[in-house]
Formats: sequence, C-alpha cells, structure tokens
Amino acid sequence: MKIAVIALGKIGLPLAVQFASKGHDVVGVDVNQNVVDLVNDGTEPFPGEAHLQEKLAELVPAGKLRATTNYAEAVPSADAVVLVVPLFVDEDAQPDFGWMDTATAELARHLTPNTLVAYETTLPVGTTRSRWKPALEAGSGLVEGVDFHLVFSPERVLTGRVFEDLRKYPKLVGGLSEAGAAKAIEFYESVLDFDDRPDLNRANGVWDLGSAEASELAKLAETTYRDVNIGLANQFARFAGKNGIDIYQVIAASNSQPFSHIHQPGIAVGGHCIPVYPRLYLWNDPDATVVRAARAANADMPDYTIGLLEGAYGDLTGARVVVLGAAYRGGVKETAFSGVFDAVEAINRRGGIAVVHDPMYSDGEIAKLGFQPYHLGEPADAAVVQADHAQYRDLAPADLPGIKAFIDGRRVSSAEKWDGIIYRVIGKA
Repeated sequence: MKIAVIALGKIGLPLAVQFASKGHDVVGVDVNQNVVDLVNDGTEPFPGEAHLQEKLAELVPAGKLRATTNYAEAVPSADAVVLVVPLFVDEDAQPDFGWMDTATAELARHLTPNTLVAYETTLPVGTTRSRWKPALEAGSGLVEGVDFHLVFSPERVLTGRVFEDLRKYPKLVGGLSEAGAAKAIEFYESVLDFDDRPDLNRANGVWDLGSAEASELAKLAETTYRDVNIGLANQFARFAGKNGIDIYQVIAASNSQPFSHIHQPGIAVGGHCIPVYPRLYLWNDPDATVVRAARAANADMPDYTIGLLEGAYGDLTGARVVVLGAAYRGGVKETAFSGVFDAVEAINRRGGIAVVHDPMYSDGEIAKLGFQPYHLGEPADAAVVQADHAQYRDLAPADLPGIKAFIDGRRVSSAEKWDGIIYRVIGKA
C-alpha cells in the first residue's frame, strides 16, 4: 500500500516507521522543514523513542519511508491517510482545532477516491462525524462512504515505548459506515502486530467499536478514568496527611483486593493526555460533576504541595527553593502541562525564590521556560520534587547544601536519607 502520515511528531513518526516496517511505502507530511530533513537523512528528530533511530536508519535508505512538507506529494492516490496532528486546549479549557482544521483542509484539497482516512488524534465525541466529514467533503468534492471512507482510531501509546505499546494494546476503530470500518480493520491488520493477551476477554488485535463516536469515547474514557482515579487518590492523601495516616499503606492494602485499583497521589498531573482529555470530555458533557471535581482537585495539587513546604519550613519569604524537575514526568523531556509552572508560581506568590533543576534540560532551555536554572551542589534552603527522574532517587543533603526541608512530591526518596532535615511526602504525616 501507499500510506500517508500527516504530522511526524512523537506519535506520528513512529507510526510511519511501523507502517513502513511492514513493507508498505510511506510518505510523512510535516510543516517543520527541519523534521522533514532529519527524517530524510535517517536521523531521529527527537531522542528517547526506543528503536526509532535503528528503524529509521534501515527504512529510509531502503526507500520505504520519506518525508515532505507538501501534501501533494503524499496524499493523491494514497490507499490510506493517517492524521495525528495535535489538538490543543486553550486557556478556557476549550479545544483549539486550529492546527487540525488547517491540516484537514490541505488533506481535502489533495484527497483522491478510494482512500481510507483515519484520524488518530484524541477528539471530543462527535468530532469525526460532525467536523471532519463535512470538511473533507467540502474541500475535496468527494462523498464520504462512497468515494472515500473516514474512521476514528485513537492512538493509545506512550512516548518512549510506542512500538511496544502498538503491539500490546488492541487497536480501536470506529467508522461512519460498516464498509469504512471493514476497510480500517483490513488496513490496521496489515500494518500492526499484536502480542498475545490471555488477560483480555477477546483476542488482541483490531477491535471495531461500531461507530466513530464509540471509538472517540473509549479513548476519552480510559484517560479520564486515570485523572479521576488520581484525583481520588489525592483527596485520600490530603485527608491521610492531616490525620496521621500513611496513605501508601492504605492504598497497598486496598489494592490487595482485586476490585480496588487506587492510583498514586502526587504533586501534579501533567502531559499532553491526562490533564487535557477530561476537558475534551467535559466539552460535550458539562454536567459530568465527578470529572470536573477530579480535574479541579488535581489542578490544585502543586499549590497544596508548596503549602506543605510552607508548613514544614515556615515563612518562605526570601527562601531559595529548588523545584526538582521541569518535565511533567520522569525520563521524558516534555513540559506540557507540567506541575513546574504552578509550583514555581506558588513559591513566588509566597515570597520565595524559585529555581529549577532538571537533568534533561540545559540552563538555556530552563531559562527559555522562564525559570532560573539551579545546579546540584549550589546553596538551597528547601527543595520540592516535581518530576520522578531516576537521578533524584539518589539525592542526599550534600547535593543541596544548606537545605532545611525536602518535600517529596513524587515519593522518590525516604526520610532516612534526610537525617536532620524536615522530610515530607504527600499523604503521610
């Protein structure tokens, strides 16, 4: 098959590589010329994705994968087009379709008959049918279900382990017609491999959910569940901390029973997915009080954690407070909705002097985020762990000379390592 992949980001490029590795001819489209040049050079444009570099080095020279900024080189006569353009949420928590609208308009201009179009970007329920179908038809002059088929098939992978997750999890599809769904099943079965999953109640593989709306909701449901679960864990942790209870013992005890799956509390919920997708769900279901309350509870955690610091240290006025971790989670160089922003704001609001350390970022990159860089070994009055980088597990007082309080927002350390220093962890007095 000839396959076009629109947007060669941290999900789109591994997808393009996966498709090409199954013997298909793949052309990737991206607006960033630098990304296109690196891909065509066989070089990964972003480090950290397992096996991506070795696969690029094999597939690009073999002529199975190339990149372009021009839709006209990729879309016409394609058997399938997979679109993974980012969808953003604006300051009012409303979806901003700007990039996707632009990409869809370009796709429509060059769309030819007999093409399967699959959107993989997570969407509010109903978007595939109510927004993308009319946009593609208007821009192409073609009729969905007759001249081309449109489906929604959400990406369900984490950056850093995309190829592993593509094998591990069922590929969900939902079409606007039975014929479209059938084409999507045929397509994804030809480009993906699946691990044996005896724990599932049906065979791992491509699962047809019956409609685009069901497929859209499935992605929102699985991610919103995590936000709600974490919100509940954070509520439990705040109560436990006030009442001298170790929430981690409580969670371990509760989860020893097979119907309980309480997540871990922490300083923040960040990334492109978990803090965003509940808002996409709420866009269509504003009466979802549980979802809204959990999102609010999680959004409040950075300020709550700095409040723990203030309670342990005292007045923060003039105190040099190190925020450990700019990334939203350990081992990932990404700051989307990271707790670092609210944590720094909370420190500054209390009169403290916030400085930021992250082993994955240079001083220049930290400064570009608007923060003052910190280096281990420099004087500090207090520290707060914001990202669970592996390097932070080995921190000791000598790394933070002069420290008086250490607030472990990710439970990467233990009180024993901080002898003579006030140590606090969320959910434990």
